[in-house]
Amino acid sequence: MTQSWSVGIEGMTCASCVTRVEKALRRAPGVASANVNLATETAAVEAAADVAPAALLGAVEAAVNDAGYQVAQQSFELAIGGMTCASCAGRVEKALRNVPGVIEANVNLATERAAVRGVRGVVDVAALGAAVEKAGYEASPVADPAHATPAGDGPTWWPVAVAALLSLPLFLPMLLEPFGVHVMPPPWVQWLLATPVQFWLGARFYRAGYKAVRAGSGNMDLLVALGTSAAYGLSLYEWWRAPAGSMPHLYFEAAAVVITLVLLGKWLEARAKRRTVEAIRALAALRPEAARVLGDPNDATSEAMVPLGQVKVGDWVVVRAGERVPVDGVIRRGASQLDESLLTGEPLPIDKGEGDTVVGGSINGAGTLRVETTAVGADTALARIIRMVEDAQAGKAPIQRAVDRVAAVFVPVVVLIAIATVVAGWALGLGLEASLLNAVAVLVIACPCALGLATPAAIMVGTGAAARQGILIKDAEALELAHRVNVVAFDKTGTLTEGKPRLVAHLPAAGVSADTLLRWAAAVQSGSSHPLATAVTVAADEAGLAATIPAASDIVALPGRGMRARIEIANEVANEVTNDGAGEAKGGKHLLQLGNARLLEELGVSQGALASEAARLAGEGRTVSWLVETVNGGEESGRGEPRLLGLLAFGDTLKASARPAIDRLHALGVRCVMVTGDNAGSARAVANALGLDEVHADVLPEHKAEVIAQLKRGGAVVAMVGDGINDAPALVAADVGIAMGSGTDVAMQTAGITLMRGDPLRVADAIDVSRRTWSKIRQNLFWAFAYNVVGIPLAAFGLLSPVIAGAAMALSSVSVVSNALLLRRWRPAQDGGAASTAAGAFAGVGAAPATRLPGHKANGA
Repeated sequence: MTQSWSVGIEGMTCASCVTRVEKALRRAPGVASANVNLATETAAVEAAADVAPAALLGAVEAAVNDAGYQVAQQSFELAIGGMTCASCAGRVEKALRNVPGVIEANVNLATERAAVRGVRGVVDVAALGAAVEKAGYEASPVADPAHATPAGDGPTWWPVAVAALLSLPLFLPMLLEPFGVHVMPPPWVQWLLATPVQFWLGARFYRAGYKAVRAGSGNMDLLVALGTSAAYGLSLYEWWRAPAGSMPHLYFEAAAVVITLVLLGKWLEARAKRRTVEAIRALAALRPEAARVLGDPNDATSEAMVPLGQVKVGDWVVVRAGERVPVDGVIRRGASQLDESLLTGEPLPIDKGEGDTVVGGSINGAGTLRVETTAVGADTALARIIRMVEDAQAGKAPIQRAVDRVAAVFVPVVVLIAIATVVAGWALGLGLEASLLNAVAVLVIACPCALGLATPAAIMVGTGAAARQGILIKDAEALELAHRVNVVAFDKTGTLTEGKPRLVAHLPAAGVSADTLLRWAAAVQSGSSHPLATAVTVAADEAGLAATIPAASDIVALPGRGMRARIEIANEVANEVTNDGAGEAKGGKHLLQLGNARLLEELGVSQGALASEAARLAGEGRTVSWLVETVNGGEESGRGEPRLLGLLAFGDTLKASARPAIDRLHALGVRCVMVTGDNAGSARAVANALGLDEVHADVLPEHKAEVIAQLKRGGAVVAMVGDGINDAPALVAADVGIAMGSGTDVAMQTAGITLMRGDPLRVADAIDVSRRTWSKIRQNLFWAFAYNVVGIPLAAFGLLSPVIAGAAMALSSVSVVSNALLLRRWRPAQDGGAASTAAGAFAGVGAAPATRLPGHKANGA
């Protein structure tokens, strides 16, 4: 007998990869044979039947990793039914983790969802569902978490109402008893009223408690079932032994009222929990069901309503005034204003015209738009936002794992305390009846639900409130870490500045005309979509030189330094450039390099007479780039003597909210640092204008992470804010990475927090909402533990009746969720009035040099 597994493998590219993986697998302990298929990227592994699946999969994963590849993983999301407390969540988690191939499983009591990550090809939904059902719960797959809309039906109210009607005749006489009013119904009436509450409306507690016992564990339902059954059974016993016609002291009212209160508490808790997912519901509601698709973009009569799921990339969609945009796309015809407030938190509509991008879910203004679709379904910005918020709400903060360990032993400990209460009371002469009632109170007041809800409820509401303001928090760990941030490191270009630089000066070297300098610089930049390249092109257009820009070839980016290209010019044009009067330049191919001072130093070229002008411009906050020609650049070697042709100076504008953002962070006790690849003069100018505490200039992209590591020394918790692809290593190195939504996808995927508006003010808001959420978590955990730490001893010593204990138990969960819901009122702080005077007075600050890959940020700035 053997066992077989089909394991997905990632990273293979050729037949040699297959051979290497096969050899590694066949050497793994327990593996009898292994065959790897490159086409399907799977490995068929066989082993003896007596090899433990967990050990076999561990050996397989280790062998694949050692060979330099990865075992492919797959994520699942399950809706879990039947959970009532933290103990339930812990038991489901344990059951899922015991399924062979499962790497990680997290169960969220508040959302009643399980997020599972396992080995592709080994784990399937059926195995996961079977494990959950064996543990005593229900499981169903969530096919597309990013598109799953929370259920619209509210929690069932009628069991609470029926239980209250049946319990009221028992409860009112108990309230009147201390005042000498004895109107308690006869025993048979009490029994008739209490029995349906106990065994019909309270059947859920018996069912769930039985499943817990069968699974070798315990939960809140077991405690309620034990406690109320003890009170009900004691009442039957007292009624049976009482003389005929007498009025014995019965406890039917305690059992019935406790069940009623617990049902009321669970109903209120369910209603409150539904409100915690309102952010997801609001985002999901932004998706239209259909779109107006043009069969022929040039024929208005070809318009047809099509279900959204049938719209394809490239289709032209018509969006009329007042309608929601159904897809992500680019406006091809028309102009309007779009309201993107629910996606970005931007309160004002944004002007959009031809060539501008639109995101699905935004509301069109007065104009009619024709939009070419660029993304549909799960690839749209709205779907990614929903997925990110759901992932954050499904995850566990590190503190929750500690609480889970407490919850895992909570129910057994409470049962032991209840048993000890009976034994001690009897030994001390209290009598069996009084001792048993004290034990009932102990069982009933225990609150594992509050422990399980304390953290996830606060995280759900906090991440939802942040999402409504355009702050997307990737996971619970980022949320927990952000509250401790005391240093924020900012990238400069596109983060603190607008990222839309302009050419403010171009100064030729001796013997070079200004027009030639600008034309040739524009030629080198023709292969880049960087804002600086646009600035050069715009300047050339404005100077009327666009038609004379030579064609460039062999365009190469020089990371952290600049760009290089070859241009071919005629002899008559070459005559415009002389070698300081030493002779005329030849026509043909010229090798040009445009970059920063670091490039100039590497080439061994002196700044010469332009040095003083360069220093002046840098001191004004301009970014200076140099254009260098290599003589004999037409040769394949590219060797020759480099010659300076001139400098170009760029200016950018500070974002209006940059100074208020720094002031807000300082008010929160956060130190603000800038890490940029720009020159020291430009960096100092920005730092002085904004009041930054520390500046690191001339930092290469690959060295930004090292600067972050230096900032973290001494125990500082560092957040990095950036928007470029070269910020990704620094975003990973920081404790919390914060990406501007206006930046690249790589930055946003790497960061723990994404600011959809690209507004630096939102950095302070992200830290603020994290601190407030963390405060709610601490408050909730305090109350959850306080209920138990104070309530259980009081109940054990007979100072709480079972009814009061039941009320306290019901109140605990409701109070924890209600306290978390207060976070829904969170709003970002006001921007503080008009735009920063620094931004207005500071006409232009240094922008990054034109030294980056096309579309990527230059020089690490």
